[in-house]
Amino acid sequence: MEKLFIKNRKGQKIAVIVEKPENPKGLAFVMHGLGSWKERPITNSQAAPFLSNGYTVVRFDTTNSYGESDGSLDKATTTNYLEDLEDVISWGQSQPWYQEPFILSGHSLGGICTGIYAAKHPEKIKGWNPVGSVISGELRLQQDKNQEVKTLGYKDISYWDSNGHEKVTRLPLSHFEDALKYNLLDVVDKLRMPVLIVIGELDSALPHQYLLYEKLSGPKELEIIANAPHTFEKKDHLDKLQQLLDRWIKKTLNN
Repeated sequence: MEKLFIKNRKGQKIAVIVEKPENPKGLAFVMHGLGSWKERPITNSQAAPFLSNGYTVVRFDTTNSYGESDGSLDKATTTNYLEDLEDVISWGQSQPWYQEPFILSGHSLGGICTGIYAAKHPEKIKGWNPVGSVISGELRLQQDKNQEVKTLGYKDISYWDSNGHEKVTRLPLSHFEDALKYNLLDVVDKLRMPVLIVIGELDSALPHQYLLYEKLSGPKELEIIANAPHTFEKKDHLDKLQQLLDRWIKKTLNN
């Protein structure tokens, strides 16, 4: 495993991990969600099946999150996370391990960012795996847990950082306004590559996944992990995620 630091288009530091098997058969970029980091258990569980199936795996901390990259969570936006994904992939194109088409896997905000990228560059994408993905900024704002944003002009969110400490961050209204620019349902006609949607049974975004699934026209699967919340932390949920990914890779991507 190689850890290094690169710069994004704004000159900010981005922490990257690259894991390379012997004789790699492909490449996967794995992206965390809002306020998360590249070594979080769910991110590790997204990455592990690709590595075990012979893929080079790239994980990174976005800026404005809780990892080793620059920025602060209160400044996080969908746009800045998407731009960091674009910049990591652009950097990857100059590396000896780079190859196309590649796979994208993203959790939550990372799900919509990887989906938007896949829709912009479908010729580069071998497969897409959204996990508990945001489907659109509008649908996210409509969720009951986000209703207070409209009246207060902000939302306080609790997260656990990479050291296991609980933190509270105030996301301003501008965070949600930025998210309104993005909607996977508007670009679904470009998402014709194989898609594996994974979602927890207890995730409030579960109904949104059906909207995406029904509109996808390519090879598609929707898997619901029983009794799992939005972010998987329990071992049985993480193990199930890995099993689903391993099966999908072997059945759909390695043929």
